[in-house]
Amino acid sequence: MRSGVQALEILLRRILGLILALALPFSVAAQDTVPTQLHTLGDSRGWEAVGRLDMNGRGFCTGALIAPDLVLTAAHCLYDKRTRARIDHTSIDFLAGWRNGRAEAYRKVRRAVVHPDYVYDDTASPERVSKDVALLELQRPIRNTTVIPFETAERPRKGERIGVVSYAYDRSEAPSLQEVCSVMARQSGILVMSCTVDFGSSGAPIFTFEGDRPRIVSVVSAKADLRGQQVALGTALEGPLSALMERMDAGGGYQQPKPPRDTRIRVGQRAGTGAKFIRP
Repeated sequence: MRSGVQALEILLRRILGLILALALPFSVAAQDTVPTQLHTLGDSRGWEAVGRLDMNGRGFCTGALIAPDLVLTAAHCLYDKRTRARIDHTSIDFLAGWRNGRAEAYRKVRRAVVHPDYVYDDTASPERVSKDVALLELQRPIRNTTVIPFETAERPRKGERIGVVSYAYDRSEAPSLQEVCSVMARQSGILVMSCTVDFGSSGAPIFTFEGDRPRIVSVVSAKADLRGQQVALGTALEGPLSALMERMDAGGGYQQPKPPRDTRIRVGQRAGTGAKFIRP
């Protein structure tokens, strides 16, 4: 077992490696847009499959449909920060397209699966960020012509334009879209991004805009302060999402008879960190 000193040295080496990797002019980040709240029906069109996850009065996270009955989010959303105990996922509500007091669809969660190697802690270490994903199976599929699940894609390249749709503590009644931010670095299964996130943004989908429709390439795990610049940290999906699907198909998570599924998601074939980690 590694001593605390050894673990700290390893973490510091990773932080130093990331800082060196980011020692470049932030020419792409300088072009980032600011988050725009999607208050109107027209603004939110196409983003209805992003929803708010209400944690039975204990706060909320963001999640996104990747199949009619599957929501992708961050694993740490399923734990109580004070007690570190697993939250009863049947008390979670998914509010698809929640905007100004109404949602396109309301669903309870039937089953929840977290990455098999994820261990919850209230600090966001590189190891935890790289496994910080979960799948929530809904009680009933959402079959609504306005709520179209998103596909996933391979992890984006360094410098690639991406975007994020999220809820946050100061914009909890409508999602916000930051249409242009960028991948600053990729390291050890983690994406470091210039996207603006805050408390409530945990689990928010990160999108690539290559192709005819946005596709999810990561979910928000944490935010960090890197030399005075706020960055978002996300989990690269290729390996972790496959592990989640295997657990789901094997009947993992909440043990109930698994209903027949008629939808399969497409997973990309391919899919560090700064100091002062903060859970968004």
